[in-house]
Amino acid sequence: MNKPKLRNLLILVHLFLAAFLAPSFLLVGTTGALKLAGVDPAIVDIDLTLPADTQLDPDSPTLKQDITAILAAQNIDLDIESVRSRGGKMTTRPTSRTFARINQTPDGLQASLHKPGFQYSMMELHKGHGPAIFKTYQLIAGIALFLVIVGGLVVGLLAKAYRRKTLVSLALGTVAFVALGLAG
Repeated sequence: MNKPKLRNLLILVHLFLAAFLAPSFLLVGTTGALKLAGVDPAIVDIDLTLPADTQLDPDSPTLKQDITAILAAQNIDLDIESVRSRGGKMTTRPTSRTFARINQTPDGLQASLHKPGFQYSMMELHKGHGPAIFKTYQLIAGIALFLVIVGGLVVGLLAKAYRRKTLVSLALGTVAFVALGLAG
């Protein structure tokens, strides 16, 4: 394949992958900028009252089912994919939609239901705390992003008119990344 045809193919692949990634880029860029700007996302927290004799073992292999049963007894139906359990603090996942927290305390279990607003939900997706299928999408988007970047560099290096500009831009970006992100 000659250089112009290869370049045209790479441009087409670059275009399609970049368009596919546009929603993901907007999500990450917007939620990241809002977080850095100090804009707090909205979430409604609702305390739950559990029967005093409610027991829960955070290390149980059936923790997800146990929490589902405890919540069902409170007429709460959540689609729980997994439970994050650390130090007696249990959080149902995904947290990009309504989720529960149950904490073991010396006085018993404290439970709460959390209903995230749009920004909170989007931030949780950004962090990888969304549904499993969305995590798969994020993995594919990460691979596509790598291909978009490498493809864009290759396209810039293949075109003689853009080679120097591509190298200068790459060098400036690398210096900025190292100087701002890694310098102590």
